Amino acid sequence: MKARLGVIAILLALTAGCGMFDGKEGGKTESMNMQEAADRADGILYDTMGHITPEVTWVHGISTDLSCSVSRRVSVTTIISAERRGNFLGVVERYWKSAGFTPRGSNNSKATPATYFMAPDDFQVRVLFSKQGQAQFEVTTPCVEKSAVAPPKQREGAPAYDGSQPPAPSEHSDFWSASTPVPGASAP
Repeated sequence: MKARLGVIAILLALTAGCGMFDGKEGGKTESMNMQEAADRADGILYDTMGHITPEVTWVHGISTDLSCSVSRRVSVTTIISAERRGNFLGVVERYWKSAGFTPRGSNNSKATPATYFMAPDDFQVRVLFSKQGQAQFEVTTPCVEKSAVAPPKQREGAPAYDGSQPPAPSEHSDFWSASTPVPGASAP
């Protein structure tokens, strides 16, 4: 039953990204086009990654543009141990809340934990851990004016985005990769 409710919540969140429930005229955010929305999504991802401490390494994931929305993704290449995933999600959730984002749901599965939020401008954000243990972020834009969309811009010191599947986590962190819980900390 919990799994069905989780799937329903995820489906509702995904359909909201195309404007079905956003209450805007025609389901579109008229003030921006798809490229501007993609740039805003990239900004959300960059800001989020910049607020994770200790710092993690990451690469762009597959970017998609649909009829009126865009999804941007990043994948963390730092190894985050199962014992530290709750702390990682807590860092992200605290930042999103401080940025005015609204919680929309979570998956507390030990194997694939995830959390979902909505930005004040109806951009949907999520972080989830894949079955392989990789933290993956995604921002989906609301429905906006159709336009061409360029791939994400290359970050200094990071591999160029080539549209392929991101590499598996391989970077060690003394903090995030540790196989012990954070002393005195509780999961989010």
